[in-house]
Amino acid sequence: MRIVADENIPLLDEFFAGFGEIQRLPGRAIDAAAVAQAELLLVRSVTVVDRALLKGSAVKFVGTCTIGTDHLDTDYFQQAGIAWASAPGCNARGVVDYVLSSLLVLAEEQGVALNSRTYGVIGAGQVGSRLVKVLRGLGWRVLVCDPLRQAAEGGDFVSLQQVLEECDVISLHTPLERSGAHPTYHLFDHARLTALKPGCWLINASRGAVVDNRALREVLAQRADLQVVLDVWEGEPQADVALAAQCRIATPHIAGYSLDGKLRGTAQVYQAVCQHLSVMPGVDLAQLMPAAWLPELTLDSGADPDWALATICRAVYDPRRDDANFRRSLLGDEAIRRAAFDQLRKHYPMRREIDGLAIRMKGKNARLASLVQATGARLLEA
Repeated sequence: MRIVADENIPLLDEFFAGFGEIQRLPGRAIDAAAVAQAELLLVRSVTVVDRALLKGSAVKFVGTCTIGTDHLDTDYFQQAGIAWASAPGCNARGVVDYVLSSLLVLAEEQGVALNSRTYGVIGAGQVGSRLVKVLRGLGWRVLVCDPLRQAAEGGDFVSLQQVLEECDVISLHTPLERSGAHPTYHLFDHARLTALKPGCWLINASRGAVVDNRALREVLAQRADLQVVLDVWEGEPQADVALAAQCRIATPHIAGYSLDGKLRGTAQVYQAVCQHLSVMPGVDLAQLMPAAWLPELTLDSGADPDWALATICRAVYDPRRDDANFRRSLLGDEAIRRAAFDQLRKHYPMRREIDGLAIRMKGKNARLASLVQATGARLLEA
């Protein structure tokens, strides 16, 4: 079997070498000529896989080692008899860590208590639902907007209008849909951005075009009260340099780039390929996962809860390094900046997840224990 794969997919040999010859390419360089003789195509989100890419090729299975599937033309796959799989939830925890640590940065700089704010989560899929669980576990007020789930399940969902009216923090975790009953393309347009509450924090770690980047730039020029965290951009790998300068935190689409998330994505697609080929899986991710650099922390039961929360989150991830690296990349002409965007992603440093961290607590403190468990860290007794 001939396999064409994005060179940024980790553990390709470990998981897929047994199936055949692997040709590695940059994700944006995978074209029709490259896949013409391939039977298995493995990608990440930067490769658009559609009729133009696959027509006339030998591809029988497409796997994307990512949560999102808006870069896949699944309607064409069905017409052409091409099987496919994604990796739902693989990097959800990494995105939650990104949001938590970004909130800590904003709270510290604004002098705001995080438990005094009302949070709005737009999209309650794999990422959004995990974020809601963490925020509510911390005892914070959270409103959730997800029209699709609301229509299917009912339940405790609110309208987008209510989120705009009541929420001091809005975090976007919706897929990009350009049509259908609930399109999300430019969901946050000029009107909705203008309607944000005074002092609102807006975080987008979903897809760039969920927010109208041009409108956001215009609104931020008029409203210094707003604080924005952007990990995703319209026109990636080209980011709006002027908009980045207006954001408090700006990063190159790496919110979910934890090592654990990337390895899980590869493993999930491997499992799908095995099922497609009717073979028993012979590779176990647990045996390939490297040891964490910081497996455990010890807290005294008398520790201040706010300090403990910041310590746990920042021990695992602090977005300020990614923000600084990205801002240094926004120099030179367009071609240089585009290449730099991809290089930051390709050579992203090792980063783990909070739920892989154990917290050993000396003494008893029910409130502190609840906070540790809410973050997702494992609580151990000293």
